[in-house]
Parts: sequence; structure tokens; C-alpha cells
Amino acid sequence: MLTTLLSLVVLITAQTAAPAQAPAPVAQPPAASFNATYRIGVSDVLAIRVFNEDQLTDKYTVDTDGSITFPLIGRFQVGGKTTRQIEQDLTRALEPDWLKRAQVSVEIAQYRSRSIYVLGEVRTPGRYNIEGPMTLLEVIANAGSTTSAASNTIIVQRYKDGLAAAVSAPVGPDDKRFAEVMRVNLDDLREGKLSANLLLQDSDMIVVPQAERIYVSGAVKTPGSFVLRPGMTVRQAITEAGGLTERGSTRGIKIIRKDAKGREIEVNAKMSDPVRPNDTIRVRQRLI
Repeated sequence: MLTTLLSLVVLITAQTAAPAQAPAPVAQPPAASFNATYRIGVSDVLAIRVFNEDQLTDKYTVDTDGSITFPLIGRFQVGGKTTRQIEQDLTRALEPDWLKRAQVSVEIAQYRSRSIYVLGEVRTPGRYNIEGPMTLLEVIANAGSTTSAASNTIIVQRYKDGLAAAVSAPVGPDDKRFAEVMRVNLDDLREGKLSANLLLQDSDMIVVPQAERIYVSGAVKTPGSFVLRPGMTVRQAITEAGGLTERGSTRGIKIIRKDAKGREIEVNAKMSDPVRPNDTIRVRQRLI
């Protein structure tokens, strides 16, 4: 009897258990995302397949004018387009004169060598040639990672479509050929946030600027210049400077900074006060 009751309890529990939750969606892998947005350039090799048309299915290298020579059609422009756009354009070009129902598939068989520039506070700045999908984190790692003087913000400057191939050297941020300037939080990148780990394009210029700094002087153990961290307070700045000496005082702390007109002013400061770029914090000694 006891065995029967236990069996019924197990059966009822199984029937009333909450249904399993659907698995969380899997993030699109970098390679797939890259291929979907990558714009074809000179020397890329395309694998074009036209279903049931073996004479049209082949690999095609993009010429210097951004076009390929395709059977039946002749010169066909592919430069600056994604694989999806090429599929659509090629389908329209084949229908209805050559094929009634063309089914076209385009994939990237080989990427051309692309140049990425890494400048600023990295250990080995310079020009890097890459092939295939590459992320911001990978390029920063190839450049030896950031230095201790690096800002918490990385700047990625990207050219307008079709102009990257004409660029042989990095230029300034005011160049009108840039389509967009993106700013990436270095902490987000280190923590592995997908939105921060950008997929890079040809001639992207990555700039790691020097961090803004503050200065601590007076009765601290290691006075000097220090990187200004986001939200830094006077207390944290003094900690960066090794803390107070035996005679250091938390009273009478002064901040020397410039006002809106560029004039140097002296401000009474509390330990909880925020610090601004280029501030000089002066810590006084106790009288006794």
C-alpha cells in the first residue's frame, strides 16, 4: 500500500511540474555577423553558385574597378556591396532574359588583405594587415594591449563606403571622409560585452588616447601625476598617491584648478569631492 501511494505522489509531481523554459537565444557568432555586413572590395574572391547552372557556378576575383566578369552578363559591379545585395542584384540581372527562376548564392571564398591602424596608448602602435573577421579586442591584443596611461575610452574612426581602398595612411579625425566615429568603453571591452567588441572594417583607425590626469602634492607618501578614473574623488586620488603621511591631514585640503576663463583658482575640498581633469590636490601637514 505504501509503495502504491509513493508511486502516485511521483506521478502527480511529474504531471504538475512547470514546463521547461525555452533556451536563451544564442548570440550570432562574429564570423556570421561580419559576413552579413562586410562590403566587397578589390581582390576579394567570391564563390557564386547558380543552382542547376554549373556553367555559371564558379569563383570570381573582384577587379580593380570593383567588378567581376560574369557569364551571359559581362561586367558586373560588386564593389561596396554585401553578399546579400549581390545575390539580389545578380538574380535581377539574370531574370527573365537568361533564366526564368534564378537561384543565386554568394559567399566570400577569400578576403583581401585589409589594413587597420592602431595609434596612441598601446605597446606596439602601427599598421596591421588582417584577413577575415577580426574584432576590436583581437586587434588591441595584437598591438600588445593598452598601456597604463591609456584612457578608458577607445575611439574607432571609419571611412565612408568605397573610400577605404584609396587610403594609404591614417589621417586626422577632422577628415570629412570619415562616415562615423565610435567610442568604446575599455572596461566594457575587457568584460566581454558583445556591443563593445566591434567587428572591424578596412582602414578603420583605432585611437587609444592618453588618459586625463590629476596631480597630488604635499603630505602624501608618493606625490605625483595619476590617471583620472571615472568618478574619482579626492579620497581616491590621495589613495592613488599612497595615502597620507604620518603628519598628513584631511583638513585644509586645497584643489588648484582653472575656471571657465582659464584662470587658476584655489578651492577648499572635502574628501568626498569629485576631481576634475588637471586638478592639483594639495594636502597639508598637521601642525601638531
